[in-house]
Formats: sequence, structure tokens, C-alpha cells
Amino acid sequence: MDMKHENNKISLLDNEEEMAFISYVPNGDMLTVDHTVVSPELEGQGIGKKLVAEVVQYARDEGKTIDPQCPFASAIIEKTPEFQDVLAK
Repeated sequence: MDMKHENNKISLLDNEEEMAFISYVPNGDMLTVDHTVVSPELEGQGIGKKLVAEVVQYARDEGKTIDPQCPFASAIIEKTPEFQDVLAK
């Protein structure tokens, strides 16, 4: 499976089929993470957390913070100490 980042979305692709994604809205120095979706057959495999980690790394690389409006992303960022540095105050 491959990761693809374009149009404010990071997708997990399997043979070009989107299996999971996390989307965000850029707003100045902040990324508002608004949606995380994982296909049912991949649930429970840590794919959602991997997508959150990807958007966290992207925010770091771009010098931005994250406002996690998506409940899933918010929960992962809140309980993962190494993601706290990008959490918008």
C-alpha cells in the first residue's frame, strides 16, 4: 500500500484504490484536521494512527500546528506524547 499526499488529504492507496484517508484545511500557520476514514476491512490495524502520524509529520515539516476537529485525530494526538508539539494551543 502506498501513501499519497495531495489536495489537503493524505490517502492510503491499494492498487490506486483509496482505502483510508485523513483530510485537513490549511488556515495560516495551522492545519485543521477535519476527517479521518478507514475502510472497514482495515479497521483495528493501526491505519488511522499512521495517518495521524503522517499529518503530524507534515505539520512539523511545514512549521504548522494542528487543530484536530476530527474526534479520532483529536483522541490520538491527545494521548500520544510525541504528537503534542504540533497541537494548537
